Amino acid sequence: MTKRTAWFHCFSGISGDMALGSLLDAGADLGEVLGILRRLEVVGWSIEPEPVLRGGLAATQAGVRITDDQVHRTFSAIEAMLAEANLPSRVHERSLAAFVALAEVEGALHRRPAAKVHFHEVGSLDAIVDVVGTCAALEVLGVDEVRASPVATGTGMVRSAHGLLPNPAPATVALLARAGAPTQGRNTTVELTTPTGAALLAALVPPGGYGPLPDLVPTAVGYGAGTREIDGTPNVTQVVLGTVEEDRPVLEGQPLVVVEANVDDATGEALGHALGTLLEAGAVDAWITPVTMKKGRPGHVVSALCDPALAVPVAAAMAGETGSLGVRSTRVDRLAAQRHLDQVDVEGQTVRVKVSPSRAKAEFDDAARAGRILGRPAREIVQLAEEVWRRQASERPAGTPAPPPEAG
Repeated sequence: MTKRTAWFHCFSGISGDMALGSLLDAGADLGEVLGILRRLEVVGWSIEPEPVLRGGLAATQAGVRITDDQVHRTFSAIEAMLAEANLPSRVHERSLAAFVALAEVEGALHRRPAAKVHFHEVGSLDAIVDVVGTCAALEVLGVDEVRASPVATGTGMVRSAHGLLPNPAPATVALLARAGAPTQGRNTTVELTTPTGAALLAALVPPGGYGPLPDLVPTAVGYGAGTREIDGTPNVTQVVLGTVEEDRPVLEGQPLVVVEANVDDATGEALGHALGTLLEAGAVDAWITPVTMKKGRPGHVVSALCDPALAVPVAAAMAGETGSLGVRSTRVDRLAAQRHLDQVDVEGQTVRVKVSPSRAKAEFDDAARAGRILGRPAREIVQLAEEVWRRQASERPAGTPAPPPEAG
């Protein structure tokens, strides 16, 4: 009943390599991540994580290395690449969702169908490794859910394949809007959040998944480093891993009242008679518990379970039959299994059978009455009645209700 959550703290923004670096720093096994990435039918890449300091904080730089990749891939090409790679299902779904978000945003920005969008920076091999590598690291860590903080962005201008663009880049803004991510503008010309980082958030974080660190039990933390230092702030993305207890259904029972009295001067006959009187007054159950009372006197607790509406007459019956000077009551919830009454014929005598999902039980009073008429022990009638019921239930077509009890 627990799920594993990753929370990205984007106080200095997020990029693809910072997300991947943070997960490697948090303990994602590099060999397992590489094993998933090598299913892609592409060559000319490697990952060489490097321990670094950013603002005096120890972090991991993902170290994605590319050898001469100048290919500008279309969304359709990347989609086919992912489909042919036989990736783990969640890795494929998460990676594809990131590129779908990128394609739709780029298509809207350049007025082209999403399938025909030519990715530039985000279609290059290092961006593919960043996206699929991040999703692979999440899978290696067993992450079921991703959440994030508000996302920091910079200002000024940044250079791209299209020339100078405003910071944050148009694709980044559109992706953050698509993700419903709250932003925090910072007075720095560094591109804190890249389109790849924003696409990962759009793909991984569910609606309403942005905010402070959620309620969880932290199990690991990691820091993914950006490529440069920023004055006054560590240029890292933090990830916190933890377990979250999933909501359990609240059990709602039937509200009832337990009425009780302590008795130390009643005979066994009087106590037995009291139980019958309590049931006649409306109690759904009644019982007696032997106890040791004050001054070491032996006594009994007489208890009755009843509907709140019948608590007063049941309490009056208890006080009258036991002679107690006072009774007490406690509200409880009864979590009772569903049940219904069937009936069977035992040698010409009708015996009712109480049926629940776990068992069928003959009504003892009916069995005792039938036993007296037939001259047989009640326990034998109980056994016969339950055997008859099981045989009839096995022969009854599925969905056919039991016959109603006969009148009288």
